[in-house]
Amino acid sequence: MIYTLGIDIGSTTSKCVLLENGTAIAAKSLVVAGTGTDGPRQAFEAVLEQGGISREQVAYVMATGYGRATFSSMDSEMSELSCHAKGMYAVAPGVRTIIDIGGQDAKVIRLNDQGRILNFLMNDKCAAGTGRFLDVMAGILQMDVDELGGYALQSKEPARISSTCTVFAESEVISQLSKGVHIPDLVAGICNSVASRVAALAKRADVRSDVYMTGGVAKNQGVREALARELGVPVLTTEDAQYMGAMGAAVAAFEKCQKG
Repeated sequence: MIYTLGIDIGSTTSKCVLLENGTAIAAKSLVVAGTGTDGPRQAFEAVLEQGGISREQVAYVMATGYGRATFSSMDSEMSELSCHAKGMYAVAPGVRTIIDIGGQDAKVIRLNDQGRILNFLMNDKCAAGTGRFLDVMAGILQMDVDELGGYALQSKEPARISSTCTVFAESEVISQLSKGVHIPDLVAGICNSVASRVAALAKRADVRSDVYMTGGVAKNQGVREALARELGVPVLTTEDAQYMGAMGAAVAAFEKCQKG
């Protein structure tokens, strides 16, 4: 049995995946604390404990994400683009476009039929179209960010959020609240706003099916459905969407082992 471990240290969360022989997930962990915090160590220790093994029993540890270079327990590191591609392709070989919306950026990755990256685009200059935008909006509405998707699906007439800046959009949402706009309609407008910005990025990358969404925002059905409408194709996801970076890192670690 060969155990490899991938750790994805993002801006807001730390995720780990422990693989058996490069395919079977033996354990996984997620801690809501990212780079610059104790989150990576907590996630690392949690996945080892869940897997019932020690660090010495892990053949190779690959780190990815924003904080990958700072993780002392790794054997090497790899870019999050490569890891998301490897992870998603391992789980769904039919994937040709990956849309990853993280806490601070949005990435669109185009793959060929062998899982190799053909093209990618990234927005890391503005919070609009990222998980941070949704966090801010959820805070204004005094709800948990995980509740947004459910509210969006109840909307009858989505509000229009026209501002392209998070700061201005925040003022716009507060103004619409004061006018008595229904919460579901406001949430749907927020989800549509994120989707329209990400879709514009995706269209520049030449979207091809199957399209899969990864990252924490993939759990938001309101954003997924809005994105599907914008792109004109189904947008799929998986139960382990948040772990795809860590999954890919663990797969890459196994490939290192096979090469000796």
